[in-house]
Amino acid sequence: MFEKISASFGLARSAWLILLADKKLVVFPLISGFCCLLVVASFLAPVAFSEQMQGIMKNNQSPLFWMYLFAFYFVNYFVIVFFNSALVACALKRFNGEQATLGDGLSASMSRLPQIVAWALVSATVGVLLKAIESAHEKFGAIISSILGTGWSVITFFVVPVLVVEKTGPIDAVKRSLSILKNTWGEALIGNFGLGIFTFLLLLPGLALLGIGAYLFTISPVAGAFGVGVAILYTILWGAASSALNGIFVTALYQFASQGKIPASFDRRQIEQVFRAKAA
Repeated sequence: MFEKISASFGLARSAWLILLADKKLVVFPLISGFCCLLVVASFLAPVAFSEQMQGIMKNNQSPLFWMYLFAFYFVNYFVIVFFNSALVACALKRFNGEQATLGDGLSASMSRLPQIVAWALVSATVGVLLKAIESAHEKFGAIISSILGTGWSVITFFVVPVLVVEKTGPIDAVKRSLSILKNTWGEALIGNFGLGIFTFLLLLPGLALLGIGAYLFTISPVAGAFGVGVAILYTILWGAASSALNGIFVTALYQFASQGKIPASFDRRQIEQVFRAKAA
């Protein structure tokens, strides 16, 4: 187990080296995050400035509440999946020794627009159902919703790479993701654990900067504000980098588990030690 965790940490480092070699991959999570903020603002604005909308959002028994929630989930999931698909497409090119531009990634997502829209509809439906379960009972509903949400995240682990590579519909994508997952169940969990440790270590400088900024406030408000600002900027970049690393990591696992190919820049011994999967 320890050897597998150590190897998975090495794979996380390999993903990091790919990101360093192709820094533009971090742009996709940054754009995605910015667009998601715009989505949130566009859905909050009518609620903030309309008493009628405020009344609707306070009444979860109203069909309009659930329609509005579904629309929000759909747009939000569409944005996330669209840019994740672009990231996966670029990562696959890197794995195959090719150069990839931002335009290549966006073009790949555009060519898979029907699949992305369909998956966003499915994700929004699941999101609304989980919210309904959570609302049904204050405590018990939240627990059940959390369990089901975690299960859904697990079985859809490989959906985005499947959508990008195999261009399947949402139902077939879930089936395919589950099929691949059966071959990599424990390995995927261990791999994510190693990746989690790696991304946590990347967060530590940001926490240190935040502590320094807080200390500087006791000396000079201007210096303290600057220090906190730098810490916030670092945290934003860390979040984007972590998202990009996760996309690279999942794509590498998908390529190995589904095709038996070792992604470029990844160590064969490490990936075979962690992911003892056969082509699915």
